[in-house]
Amino acid sequence: MTAYTATVTVRLKRGVLDPEAETTKQALERLGFELEELRSADRFEVDLEADSADGARERADEMAERLLANPTIHDYDVEVAER
Repeated sequence: MTAYTATVTVRLKRGVLDPEAETTKQALERLGFELEELRSADRFEVDLEADSADGARERADEMAERLLANPTIHDYDVEVAER
């Protein structure tokens, strides 16, 4: 078994209201920053043991599907790195 860190980034799908991002976008614009769009995201770093990077990715995908993300309203990305 090898030690891996899986990073799962969860964000709302395009078209789903994101009040946190909208409030932050407005504040940034008041500070003089110009931007087209801003989306908020949650990032989870999971340390785990697996036989391979693919195995670690599969486990992190399952975690995202079952708990970390709601597939109806969220998209997510998984990145895996050996520790």
